[in-house]
Amino acid sequence: MASNSPAHEGTDIQEAPTAGAWGEWNPTEDSARPVRGKHRVPKPRGGLARSSTVLGVGVIAAVGAGGIATAQDRPQAAISLPSFPDLTGGGGTDEGARHAVGTPSAVADAPAREQGPGSAFGHADAGEALRHRILQQAESQQDAAESQARAEAERVAREAAAQEARAQREAAQKAADEARAAAEKQAAEREAAEQQAAAKAAARVGGAHEGGAAPAKAAGGYALPTSAYTLTSHYGDSGSMWSSGHHTGLDFAAPTGTPVKAVGGGTVISAGWSGAYGYRIVLRLDDGTDIWYCHLSSMAVTSGAVGAGDTIGRVGATGNVTGAHLHLEVRRDGSTMDPLAWLTSKGLNV
Repeated sequence: MASNSPAHEGTDIQEAPTAGAWGEWNPTEDSARPVRGKHRVPKPRGGLARSSTVLGVGVIAAVGAGGIATAQDRPQAAISLPSFPDLTGGGGTDEGARHAVGTPSAVADAPAREQGPGSAFGHADAGEALRHRILQQAESQQDAAESQARAEAERVAREAAAQEARAQREAAQKAADEARAAAEKQAAEREAAEQQAAAKAAARVGGAHEGGAAPAKAAGGYALPTSAYTLTSHYGDSGSMWSSGHHTGLDFAAPTGTPVKAVGGGTVISAGWSGAYGYRIVLRLDDGTDIWYCHLSSMAVTSGAVGAGDTIGRVGATGNVTGAHLHLEVRRDGSTMDPLAWLTSKGLNV
């Protein structure tokens, strides 16, 4: 039979022997066996337990209230937030950070836009930076290639211009050389024609001169030195044109190439260049008289014996002259004499 005493509420009740076997059993402190195993030790419940709970709750509430009051009395600490990139399209400002952290939409979208080197957004930034660097390198390489191509084109153009200028100079030089050669050829042909015409005129006229016709040879074996002539300067004429102050010969003006003849039989003892006299032939006659033929254009005989009337050279304008003519001098024992008087003494009509 169990007891409903409040003092034993919630404890394990051991069934007592029946009254018929044992009678009524009232355990005492000495007769009760100690509880063994995992049985709970009976704890008295009542006003003390409930009071302890209420007391604990009150202590916690008092401590919390004191902490809150203490926190409210302390100064506010400044909290700095890192600069987040503007996820709405703006720059990395504090406003963008507040939007990214504080707004519900930013909080809702935070998993999709998580920042950091390992996030999808960080990978996108790194890829964009790499693509930008690659594009910059490609653009730099393209600019370098274009600069090199322009430099090569300019070099080729300069070389082409230099080559063209060189070709033009060479062509101009060749044209000038050809023109000069043609002019020299024409001059040579003209001179040859003049000489041929003078020779024909001399052959046709014979011994003609300004005083009339005369035979090439006179009695006694003497001849005029040239034909188709005009006397210009006589022996003894004074002037600054002659180094001695006066003329030492007789000038027979005639076209270049007119034949020059020996005035008498004799020997050519000298022929060549003689300074102001130009090309000169010295003929020594058999009687020892020297005849000088000066300013010749050419010399047909330079040595040996010749007869009266033989062609020994041609009229020219070499040396110190003002025009084509034959300067004739007559010398005996180193002294000059009047050629006109000497020729006249030989029976020649000068």
